Amino acid sequence: MQQLIYFFQKYKYFLFFLFLEIIAVALIINNHSFHRSKFISSTNFITGGIQEKTSNISEYMNLKSQNKLLSEENTRLKNLLQQYNTIIDSVTLTQKNDSIFKQKFSFVNGKITSNNYTTPFNFLTVNRGSKNGLKKEMAVVNSKGIIGITDNVSGSYARVQSILNKNSKINARFKNGFHFGTLIWDGKNTNIVQLTDIPRQATYNVGDTIITGGKSTIFPEGILIGTVANVPDKITASNTIDIKLFNDMTNLGYVDIIISLDKEEIKTLQNKPNE
Repeated sequence: MQQLIYFFQKYKYFLFFLFLEIIAVALIINNHSFHRSKFISSTNFITGGIQEKTSNISEYMNLKSQNKLLSEENTRLKNLLQQYNTIIDSVTLTQKNDSIFKQKFSFVNGKITSNNYTTPFNFLTVNRGSKNGLKKEMAVVNSKGIIGITDNVSGSYARVQSILNKNSKINARFKNGFHFGTLIWDGKNTNIVQLTDIPRQATYNVGDTIITGGKSTIFPEGILIGTVANVPDKITASNTIDIKLFNDMTNLGYVDIIISLDKEEIKTLQNKPNE
């Protein structure tokens, strides 16, 4: 309080002058339409600018929740698309008979809670588990392409073997053809994986798109992977090329876990002993 009194005593003449100035400006604005309109215009400009900045900050703060909503909506649409495609296939094959349309895949939305990409054998953690229907050997993807395969599941979480893992082996093919190979990682570059065991007769160019081959019960066919980064000068026995990933594996957020609804039936059939 003593400091406040001292402040008013020290600057009393300046404060009195400022008070009179404010009164003078108010009288001018109130009695002259030109000045009043300019004042209102300036006030609206300043207020509008402040409101715009406030709105931008508010929108930025809400990005996290908006991203979550968009991810959930994408998952819902993927499930609907899978059902739609199944119906189209079923109608084509059965010529619109009364058989029940069977969906082959369903999608569960999740979020990466931890991500390791600095070792030769990398894993991620996703915040979905067995209570969400997850099991081992389920595909994990996002809008840009493949991420990995679940290898361990608890009630609420799942560990995912990243494609940046030297044990990872995924069936893949060229989008513009039907030649297949095996997708692996040499443990060097987080942006580059390798496609190996490519048939000698396969033709490809730098920039060609690589997708999942659909020859396993884990990944549906056609999930994006990346593009051909180089073409070797001569064909070797292993015939390996580098693939530049669409995904930035160091910056992952929301994902979809793909549940293959026919997986157990297919595995049972494949493992059935010869009679």
